[in-house]
Amino acid sequence: MTGTEHTGGSPATIESFTVDCDGETLKCTAARPVTDGRGTAGPLTAVVLHGAGTSDRQRLTGLLGDVAARGHHALAFDFSGHGESTGLLADSSLRRRFLQARAVIDGHVPARHRLAVIGFSMSGQTVADLARHYGARVASVGLCAPAVYAADAWTVPFGAGFTEIIRTPESWRNSPALDVFRSLSGRAVLATPAADTVIPPAVTEAVATALGGSRARFIRLTYPDAEHRLALWFTGNPEPRGRFVDAVLRDGA
Repeated sequence: MTGTEHTGGSPATIESFTVDCDGETLKCTAARPVTDGRGTAGPLTAVVLHGAGTSDRQRLTGLLGDVAARGHHALAFDFSGHGESTGLLADSSLRRRFLQARAVIDGHVPARHRLAVIGFSMSGQTVADLARHYGARVASVGLCAPAVYAADAWTVPFGAGFTEIIRTPESWRNSPALDVFRSLSGRAVLATPAADTVIPPAVTEAVATALGGSRARFIRLTYPDAEHRLALWFTGNPEPRGRFVDAVLRDGA
């Protein structure tokens, strides 16, 4: 861990650090509560994952603070090819995103902490990958305008080959993510804009059906004034962002 910075704040201490993984250096931010361990179910860390394109962890700062203000730990990082992390986006893949998220969790979340995994857009798939990997340790998931992908897309670098797979009609229906969502317990929150111009409605409804058929306590939140980029929308709308965090963390998840 290098480059640590601490800034005192009334609900949290913010720490910046780096993680070397998968041949890249990932820039990370953690929010640590002033009062630790709120809730009766034991300590919890929320891992918040940004989406694709120009997304990065900076959009998630307010959400990290909201989690810390509720007595829990939170962290986010830039996937390779994004923000301040090294690497090229064209060299990344869904598999690499999972490996990077796993490395950050294994290196910087205490093993005794339960996990709340929150993902935006493309990271809906990564939430599923992490939930499958960590199993019962995942107490809660938050899916924000989530995407899911065909099994064949998981290892393909982002580029023409990846695009060809995801543009194949109905290819997402065999996504392993949907099976993971059907198997969840704990808490699951699906947050979406009323009209998403990026994620097809059938994808959103398939995710909702999978979560609704699981053993998880499922909550669905819809934002009439939002667009697909919910992380960006949350930066200017702290009240609904706080309600989303409350839904994910209710009863300490």
